[in-house]
Amino acid sequence: MATEATRLAPGQDLLAELERLFAETGAGAGCVLACVGSLTTAVIRFANHPESTSLAGHFEIVSLTGVLSPDGAHCHIAVSDGEGGTIGGHLMLGCRVYTTAEIVVGLLPGVRFTRPFDPRTGYPELAVETMKPEEE
Repeated sequence: MATEATRLAPGQDLLAELERLFAETGAGAGCVLACVGSLTTAVIRFANHPESTSLAGHFEIVSLTGVLSPDGAHCHIAVSDGEGGTIGGHLMLGCRVYTTAEIVVGLLPGVRFTRPFDPRTGYPELAVETMKPEEE
């Protein structure tokens, strides 16, 4: 596994920058290995809700996990507020970095992730393809 690391600056969009970083690698499959930082806006889609919720304030990123593909990222985030209350769900566009977001991404050789539509779930779902060395 190869890795890429970056630091996001105040005001940057966490998901947009994560997808940009991954796209620039040209990799076919990846995952979020680590992320620590803070947000002023957290946009999260909660379980079994069709729409996202935008939260304003100061939040610590206590967890970010996800699968990265050329078709886009599927990430979940947990953030805590100033009293330690923690909330989490699906990471959406619009999460704005407060002071920093330090991110490490793993790049998986020999694998390509795609997200074809799955009629059973109604969502684009992960498909894993093993690549031949000449296809990488």
